[in-house]
Amino acid sequence: MSVTTFSSRQFNQDTSRAKQAATLGPVIITDRGRPSHVLLSVEEYQRLTAGQPGIIDLLAMPGIEDVDFTPPRARGIATPAVFD
Repeated sequence: MSVTTFSSRQFNQDTSRAKQAATLGPVIITDRGRPSHVLLSVEEYQRLTAGQPGIIDLLAMPGIEDVDFTPPRARGIATPAVFD
């Protein structure tokens, strides 16, 4: 796997070359000399995210029904609007 670096200007001027390079490995896109984005092929992205739980799975929180939680009533956070 090779890592290729493109400046933002190079990326904007030759997107097809950046996409082609992404088939061989990640493409780091720099902005003013600092890395700002990474371009991956969809296959590499899917490989990296395979087996990771989705947001729905993470929010489901199995066993949450066993937690006894009564939040305190919020007071003093909001104030009435004043119309002059």
